[in-house]
Amino acid sequence: MQKKYSDGNIYLRLMTLEDTEDIVRWRNQEEVRSNFIYQELFTVQSHERWVETMVKTGKVVQMVICEEETGKGIGSVYIRDIDHKHHKGEYGIFIGEPSGRGRGIGTAAAKLMLQYGFKELSLHKIFLRVFADNIQAIRSYEKAGFVQEAYLKDDVCIDGKYRDMLFMAVIGETKNEID
Repeated sequence: MQKKYSDGNIYLRLMTLEDTEDIVRWRNQEEVRSNFIYQELFTVQSHERWVETMVKTGKVVQMVICEEETGKGIGSVYIRDIDHKHHKGEYGIFIGEPSGRGRGIGTAAAKLMLQYGFKELSLHKIFLRVFADNIQAIRSYEKAGFVQEAYLKDDVCIDGKYRDMLFMAVIGETKNEID
């Protein structure tokens, strides 16, 4: 049985194939898509391929953010490219339901996913990349404990325009050397 990661207002549960419709709908919203480096539209088939090649192989742990009171899914968090040799992975999030935005849910979900990554996955470092002009997301990440490690000038080219990225991370409380 899965442990429930909760803060009293939201909880995280492992994503299942039954979540495909919501994930595709959420991820294809312009307000969500525009904040990702990969901005192509999702399809049911591309999401199912993601589950088969990434989630089921352990390269990604993806959770659905649910409201505690209703159990309704409102978004998703994940740690991808999990590197067990170097004990790190890349964090990502999207709040798909507009009613879930601007309420601190992203910060709360990030804190819960950090707990999961450090405790359950035994990671030492969880990092993320964010557009340097996405001030709202940066503030949320900082509240969750992420700190800026690098400013990457003209790091990605989207729709013919170069965009600056921030690289942010949280270091877990683990030993420096792992046996």
